[in-house]
Amino acid sequence: MNGPTLEHYLVFSALLFCIGLYGMLTRRNLIAMLMSVELVLNAAALNFVAFHHFLFPGDSGGAVFPIFIIAVAAAEAAVALAIFIALFRHQQHLDVQQSDSLKG
Repeated sequence: MNGPTLEHYLVFSALLFCIGLYGMLTRRNLIAMLMSVELVLNAAALNFVAFHHFLFPGDSGGAVFPIFIIAVAAAEAAVALAIFIALFRHQQHLDVQQSDSLKG
């Protein structure tokens, strides 16, 4: 086999997941945190596609879960960006450490 193996895809997916997790834990900007969540979701979608490709070659049914993941990620991004815009209009920043408007 000349192409990449399942292990190559899994290592790449783990790398994407770790980069996304690191971004979620270390970033203070909400936009950067949203991009990190998208990396984690893309790593999960890549796992679904890779496993289906190697376990059931030639079958196109494995694209269903990644399509749902992409749809959920798009909806999540739209809602999150709407919240971020409202937060920015109210507080003039997107820093997580300074955002305490939900405190009573």
